[in-house]
Order: sequence, then structure tokens, then C-alpha cells
Amino acid sequence: MSKNWYAMRSKPRREDSVWTQMLSHGFETYYPRIRVHPVNPRSKKIKAYFPGYLFVRVDLEETGLNIFRWMPHSVGLVSFDNQPAVVPDHLIHTLQKRVGEINEAGGELFDGLEPGDRVRIAEGPFKGYEAIFDGRLPGKERVRVLLELLGNERAVTLELDAGQIKKS
Repeated sequence: MSKNWYAMRSKPRREDSVWTQMLSHGFETYYPRIRVHPVNPRSKKIKAYFPGYLFVRVDLEETGLNIFRWMPHSVGLVSFDNQPAVVPDHLIHTLQKRVGEINEAGGELFDGLEPGDRVRIAEGPFKGYEAIFDGRLPGKERVRVLLELLGNERAVTLELDAGQIKKS
């Protein structure tokens, strides 16, 4: 039998632990994670793209199911009628590409944001105002937006933390 991809379930917020254990067993894994921009600077800056799930590529006839059933913090492989569900290779490649695009864009806040897109300022002294996304700034997750004041006669350039804007 050949190796296939399978979805592995973990207990809530235990994906990192299960991922580490699978790596220590030498399994090929894919744990999709994206950058986030939390308000609290001490919060995690990376989160699971699919909370509670990660992927493992194994030959089940060689490894067996018990290692996944009894791994600490895991719930086991996603199964239907007691048969582990195979995840197609092309789906894993598509996920890897999409997660890579989100992370290259600067995380989920920037996903799909292009210069000229309308955003709403969610925090700070300009909270509630609409602005136009102008671009990302190098450094610590900052953005430049254009705030229109007095109709369309004037636009003020603002530099904000990325967590202060939301796509409209």
C-alpha cells in the first residue's frame, strides 16, 4: 500500500502538541497555520488555519491506527464508518498554496486587501471612519490608509497598526 494523507483531530488548542509528537515519530505532516494580528501583544501571533485539525501522510498498513488513537491530546484520524478518510493530494497542495498566499500577504488581516480597497478603522481615535487602504509598511505590521475628510476635497494619510483596520 502507498502513503496517503489523512486528517488528524486534536483536542482543543492542542494542535501544537500533536504536531510535535507526529514529527517525533518521523511522520510527514502538514499543520496549516496563519499569522494573526491580535490586539493583545502577548497573544499568539500564529494560529491554526483549521483549529483542531492537522494532516499526516502515512501508510496505515505499516503504521496501524492505534498510534493515532492513543497519541496524547489527539482524538484520532477523521473516519467514516470506522474507515479513515483519505485526503486527496491535490487538496493538500491547494491548502499549502492558499495558506502561503495569506502569510505572504501579511496574515489574515491583509488577505485580499489591495491598494484602493475600502477599510473601516476599528480602533483608536479614528474608530468608525472609513478609509482607503494604501499599502503595508515595512516593520512591525503597520499600514498606510487615506482618510477622506470634508467630502472628497482632502485625504489625510494615516499610519496605523494593522490590527486597527477591518476590510469593509
